[in-house]
Amino acid sequence: MASQQLVAPKLKNVNMRDKRTSPQSDDSALVRQIRETHSPGRSHSVNVNQILQVIEEIFHRASHSTAGVLVGTRELAATVEDRPTLPSVDVLFHGLSYLIQKIYCEISCQCSGGGDVHATTMELLRTLSNYSWEAKVVLTLAAFAVYYGEFWLVAQLCTSDPLAKSVAILKQLSDIVEHATSVKPQIEAIDNLIKAITNVTKRIVEYGEMVKLESHYISEDTPPLSIALAHIPAAAYWVIRGILASASHVAILAGSRHEYIASTTEVWELSSLAHKLNNIHDHLTSELENCRRYIVAKRYDEDYETLKRLFQSLHLDNLKNLRALISHKDDAQPLQISATKSRYSLEVLRRRHVLLLITDLSLSNEEIQILEHIYKEQQNRAEVEYEIVWLPVVDVTTWDEKRFRFEELKSKMQWYVVHDPLIIEPPVIKFIRNDWHFDKKMIIVSLDPQGRVSSLNAVHMLWVWGNLAFPFTDEKEQALWNAESWRLQLVADGIDSNILDWIDKGKYICLYGGDDLEWIRKFTVRAKAVAGLAGISLELLYVGRSTATRERIRKVNKVIETENLSRFWPDYTSNWFFWSRMDSMRCSKAKHHKTVEIDGILKEVMTLLSYDGSDQGWVMVWKGSNETARGNGKLALDTLDDFEAWKNQAADSGFVPALKAELIRRHTPHHCTRLIIPGFGPDIPDRVECAECGKEMEKFFMFRCCTD
Repeated sequence: MASQQLVAPKLKNVNMRDKRTSPQSDDSALVRQIRETHSPGRSHSVNVNQILQVIEEIFHRASHSTAGVLVGTRELAATVEDRPTLPSVDVLFHGLSYLIQKIYCEISCQCSGGGDVHATTMELLRTLSNYSWEAKVVLTLAAFAVYYGEFWLVAQLCTSDPLAKSVAILKQLSDIVEHATSVKPQIEAIDNLIKAITNVTKRIVEYGEMVKLESHYISEDTPPLSIALAHIPAAAYWVIRGILASASHVAILAGSRHEYIASTTEVWELSSLAHKLNNIHDHLTSELENCRRYIVAKRYDEDYETLKRLFQSLHLDNLKNLRALISHKDDAQPLQISATKSRYSLEVLRRRHVLLLITDLSLSNEEIQILEHIYKEQQNRAEVEYEIVWLPVVDVTTWDEKRFRFEELKSKMQWYVVHDPLIIEPPVIKFIRNDWHFDKKMIIVSLDPQGRVSSLNAVHMLWVWGNLAFPFTDEKEQALWNAESWRLQLVADGIDSNILDWIDKGKYICLYGGDDLEWIRKFTVRAKAVAGLAGISLELLYVGRSTATRERIRKVNKVIETENLSRFWPDYTSNWFFWSRMDSMRCSKAKHHKTVEIDGILKEVMTLLSYDGSDQGWVMVWKGSNETARGNGKLALDTLDDFEAWKNQAADSGFVPALKAELIRRHTPHHCTRLIIPGFGPDIPDRVECAECGKEMEKFFMFRCCTD
């Protein structure tokens, strides 16, 4: 057959615009014609993935043959790495071989006759009318793979196999082997077009799988899948049309003589069609990603609702709930203890009281130190047994940058940690945020041995009472408050053992705070002088300021030590814990719906926090556990400066009662009080009364960044 008789079809409808082309841009009349060929009511079942595996194997080996011919090296064409085992032919092509052969014949006829490529494409679609769109393109591509594979098989073997040589002579393939350079642009253009065809075919197959496998989460009638599926008929049309174009140009190569040189127009036609198919592929990929995101969101919503039901149900033990939160299907040992580097399954937590420590990676060293102290202290209490598990909540988009911080925090913990934060899946994070109200600030969720939530946040009772609050239930917290009063042990419990000794020895104890060094100097000097005049044994203890940085507290402590002004806590953690406990008392009372009007302890706590939020210092003097007087820095200093005016009353009724009465008498309406409350959400009260005058305070927002 002379090469002049083999004419490649002209690709009149190929769009060469620079922007991406979607099937939606095709003529609506053409799309309507394509849809009319489709009759899915009697659709046949075809294992398209396994057929596609065979097709890709043919193209893969053919591409090696192509490379070998183009560089003139037989060894390259014959050498291909090991490939996966192909599926059984009997299982795969049962009932399909005749259909594939029929399509093969139509492709061959198109190549020989140079007919209307559009008409042939539509005829193939009608032949495959009862098959799904993915089956249509895969079966057509399978027929072309046979055609293409035969071509390169003969070309590869014609110099070494007598049979192949004879066939090559009849097909006029010997010239292409000897003079491959002249047709290299056309061979490469065909190869690129085949890759584009295969990529679009695989996308169409993925849509078919999505319709079958993900119908629980997304239906064909629901966007974004309905939008994406609207493009599939046109995409299938252009895949089949691309197959016919590729086959026609392969036929030209087979019939060409050595003097044949591929024209620029022929290469351009192939390249432009590949360009169109690549645009279709990109569009389908984008729509597919939209569908996948939709499915993932639906699956996450379902998992989230499942989590909610789990924690509302009764169970024999806690493992079901813990597995829903932590366990990953590919990770049988999600827990780790950093000290030993050992990994553990969730079985170690079965029927145990569990405290879930939920934080982001901004967890402070002070929080870890205090929690470690409480955790270790349980070893001295036989009746107290629980485990802590750290659930770190991380941003997956910045995980690579934050991994070192995670490892750093993990190394400081003596309890169980989730060894990889990424196994905590998005529905769990949503549950933690929405239902357990986590939002940056550390929470500790208490679970009983059956996995029920006994407290949504046990941090406050842990900070206030430590292991006395076991088993960390809201009822236990309320019972502890019912038995509590405003006393010095409550204010400073677990921070400084010297305070208890001073109480036993009958000493007067003065806690004071702030960071104004001038006021601290004046107050401590005057307080010592008044104690001498009153004949009392007074211990002065500086407790810092909640809003002061670590460096500021260190500088104040240095001055106090150098000038021997009073006692202080050299460890910043003690200062931090003192104020954290105050805020925990406030939060705990708020959780139980207490207000300053009805709760004396909360009133004292709010007063102390108000003093701390103001620029001036403050003073709180105790005699024993319960006898106390307090005032802001200026009022306290003025009152001590005028000790002569009330020293007789102090001698008659006692120093603390007299000081308290004098502070009340000297109190003036003029004041400016600030209350700084860290956190957000349920921890922030709707209204707060001023500690000085009882009026409702104005509410402002403060944002702070401190790198100290």
